[in-house]
Amino acid sequence: MMVSRLIFRASTIAALMLAATAAAPSLAISPLAAQAAPPTLVVQITVDQLRPDYLEKWASQFTGGLGRLLKQGAFFTNASHDHATTETAPGHATAWSGRYPAHSGVVLNEIGVADPQSPLLLGRGGGASPYRFRGSALFDWIRTRNQFSRALSVSRKDRGAILPLGRAKQQVYWYSLDGRFTTSRYYADTLPAWVQQFNARNFLTPYLGAQWHPLLAASQYPEPDSVAIENQGKDYVFPHTLETDLRAAGTNFMEFPWMDEVTVDMALAGVNALDLGKGPTTDVLAVSLSTTDAIGHRYGPDSKELHDQVLRVDRALGRLIDSLYTLRDSTRILFALTADHGVTPLPEVAFPGADPNRGRVNTQPVIDAARSALAARGVEGDALMLQAGIVSLDRRRLAARAVNADSVVTALRGQLLKLPGMLRVDRVSTLAAAAATGDVIARRWLHSLPTDFQAELTVTFKPGYYWYSTRYATHSSPHDLDARIPILFMGPQVKPGRYAKPVFSVDIAPTLAEMLGIPPTEKVDGRVLTEVLRRP
Repeated sequence: MMVSRLIFRASTIAALMLAATAAAPSLAISPLAAQAAPPTLVVQITVDQLRPDYLEKWASQFTGGLGRLLKQGAFFTNASHDHATTETAPGHATAWSGRYPAHSGVVLNEIGVADPQSPLLLGRGGGASPYRFRGSALFDWIRTRNQFSRALSVSRKDRGAILPLGRAKQQVYWYSLDGRFTTSRYYADTLPAWVQQFNARNFLTPYLGAQWHPLLAASQYPEPDSVAIENQGKDYVFPHTLETDLRAAGTNFMEFPWMDEVTVDMALAGVNALDLGKGPTTDVLAVSLSTTDAIGHRYGPDSKELHDQVLRVDRALGRLIDSLYTLRDSTRILFALTADHGVTPLPEVAFPGADPNRGRVNTQPVIDAARSALAARGVEGDALMLQAGIVSLDRRRLAARAVNADSVVTALRGQLLKLPGMLRVDRVSTLAAAAATGDVIARRWLHSLPTDFQAELTVTFKPGYYWYSTRYATHSSPHDLDARIPILFMGPQVKPGRYAKPVFSVDIAPTLAEMLGIPPTEKVDGRVLTEVLRRP
């Protein structure tokens, strides 16, 4: 039987809050939140692969949401992720939980949300859930205060939809590669009527065969449109055309700016259907726009395509903000925007010469040789793994064959350090001591690794270098180009302005919690950015 949402008069709410405060001092309302009516809607926006320098370079061309946030909000210009594995899954988990991957358990994309025990309700793609996520996120803290608070999270990516809400079983949907939005059985057994109706619109059909042209005149883009290294030498000149075949278009739709527009449409449909943000409780809307990442990977951060995509993100966010202000009381909405990671330019752009492998580090021969040596001693090759710069070793399997694991690690480290383009190879056991001396790279690796993760070494290339097999623009290093992100807040609780002091993604969630007058329910790694709080 459905339980209707209770609507209390203001006097009743005040009485309940006073009673709760007396009974549970740990949930006391902060003076900041007590000065005005609390937000009824918190909007968590993540723009995948949005570097902060884009906001500086193209600010004069923003007419929508990014422009509004820059003019009316608080912009932290020197913000970054303080972990080394700068990928989508850890980026989303960290930003909205206030905890590093070492504590959230979400370390890499590869072991982010994939879960065969939580199959999709429809569409193409593997099962997904937040079962690896440890602890709580901002929405959990909100719901601890009021059990009737609800959340909707929408993204093109499963990890972009799932991780902003932690483990909460709320309304969570992502694109299924066939022109529909889906979820997994972790969240529901059937799609609600409003999602079925949204999918029934066949939103992909109008775009079949459509062409992507730049928004502005050619003179407004300083980037050349004839760089043959983009998109691995294929279709790198405007216009770009989506296939007419439905299946092919369903897969490639995510490489076009229209994917973000549809994601915003889906989010607004959910706000309407669920009456999200109408009050009196605080609800959460999480929107992760993934197309900047897709286009950044395909064409690179220095491309005309990426420039145009960011302008389109600005317009899409403008429509989202304008629509929410129309649908709900604009004085009761609190916005926060960030990115899950940055991106490093293609080596062909960063390094001179004609060698197609310049700026790349080939670790595979070293790993293969080490595995062969282990196999000769009766140890299977998968006892040694290298994933996104993390070398792990199954010591139990080595011990069973009387193989000295420390000797293996020492020899492997020595060989990796000899590779051209290698900056450092650190033993995990030395990271804490190095971080304590101010070593930023060591600190970021330390923040990436849970204590129960079987990590032995961390591998860091020189700035600008890629993995040998990677032939598209990418990220995932501990260097600033991948770690730097924008952080913006906007709302009645926010003191607008530009803030230049260094801050981190783990500061976002506790700062929002302070604005809402709720404490985190567990220890977090971030701090409250008190300078951005609007005081009476």
